[in-house]
Amino acid sequence: MTKDVLLSISGLHYETSALAEDDENEPIEVITPATYYFKNNKHYVLYEEVVEGMSGIIRNKVRIADDKLEIMKSGLSNTHMIFERDKMNITQYETPYGELLVGTHTKDMQVEVSEEKIDVHVNYALDVNSETIADCNIVMNIKALER
Repeated sequence: MTKDVLLSISGLHYETSALAEDDENEPIEVITPATYYFKNNKHYVLYEEVVEGMSGIIRNKVRIADDKLEIMKSGLSNTHMIFERDKMNITQYETPYGELLVGTHTKDMQVEVSEEKIDVHVNYALDVNSETIADCNIVMNIKALER
């Protein structure tokens, strides 16, 4: 895979409360240029995120292994989220508005790697401050930029 890649991340949250509206379950998608490298049998993707209405950025590092996905954020938000099938991982999530205790219970995770792209699918339950908030899906596609 080339150093310069195009990253597409889409996420969908299914609210678990009975009061959730169906139209709240809209997918969120980000498509951005990113940098890719492979080191110590792991795939890394680096990209920056701009937050509307705020000065500053969020630097993101995604580390992908066969059985583990890690998302590390620094800048306006700081966290180190870990997704491992059939495991609950808890982390602090610092935002400009305060800190949250975030738990991810990964129900399923699939990683498909080929020469020109990487596809990642994660299904997990999201807890915030020890309360289950939503069932979530992340779909991540990393593909080499055409030369």
